[in-house]
Amino acid sequence: MAADARIHTFVAGASAGGVEALRGLAAALPAEFPAAILVVLHLAPSGTSVLPQILQRAGPLDARQAVDRGPLEGGCIYVAPPDYHLLVEDGHALLDHGPRINGHRPAVDNLFRSAAVAYGKGVAGIVLSGVLDDGAAGLMAIKQRGGMTLAQDPDEALYDMMPRTAIELVHPDFVGRIVDLAAEMARLAADPPEGPDPAGVDPREDAVLAVDRGASDDPQPGQPLGLTCPECNGAIWESLEHGMIRFRCRTGHEYGLETFLAEQSDRVEVALWTALRALEERAALNRRIAARNRDRGNAKTAERFALRADEAVEHAIVLRRLLTEYQNDSVNEEGAA
Repeated sequence: MAADARIHTFVAGASAGGVEALRGLAAALPAEFPAAILVVLHLAPSGTSVLPQILQRAGPLDARQAVDRGPLEGGCIYVAPPDYHLLVEDGHALLDHGPRINGHRPAVDNLFRSAAVAYGKGVAGIVLSGVLDDGAAGLMAIKQRGGMTLAQDPDEALYDMMPRTAIELVHPDFVGRIVDLAAEMARLAADPPEGPDPAGVDPREDAVLAVDRGASDDPQPGQPLGLTCPECNGAIWESLEHGMIRFRCRTGHEYGLETFLAEQSDRVEVALWTALRALEERAALNRRIAARNRDRGNAKTAERFALRADEAVEHAIVLRRLLTEYQNDSVNEEGAA
């Protein structure tokens, strides 16, 4: 990236610990900051977000929730609302209720990719505190189109996995603490362009293409794995894009490597707990039937059902031990990461 690069649109993404990072960034930016800033923070799909109010109070810039087709103005922070992807289209925000990416809607990758397509060298992406790997693929898309790439120093982030993964896979142009990121943003910032960018592409066209692709015999690039999507249980395809492994299903749910592994781990744990509950319920039911037959004088029948109950309890004990070991292994892996 040239030293005189001028950025008129900044896109930032965060997850756990992101409120603190974004608040610090808003506080450190100057009042005369001329560029537009779009923000995705992983949110629960229900309820409302108070992040615009938090950022409004934190610093001198205006902060508001993005609205569909709303124009993007310089010196303003736009926050993705819950349960909607935030995209960029020719100087406007676009809200989309498409498939979850990396298990989230809004997702960082979606915002970054749409900004890269719309603005190319005029956009910069910033990956802040968070878990797993949302944002890395989107940051790579910005880099591939000549935009600026930045990441929070993992040693400062409350949760370092998102920025650390982005650093390892993308090698950003700038890595620093929040105050340093704000200073670099101020150095690069320029006024938004007047009128639509001729390079812009309507992100809604991607949705049409996704439907056409999903209905075909070759719905996703890459190789089918024989695995299923954690979101919809559809078949999963694996592809390698700019050195990053991506997993996609027919309907468009998409995962990075770390997110897909985490989702698979959650599914295994849910399945184990479901099996444990079923065994305990089986034991309880057989004990009840055994007791009723014993009261009626059916000793042999009662013994048969009591034996089934004991077998179910033994299997449940083994499964509970397995669950404990599985959870301990997961905790140890998170600590090592």
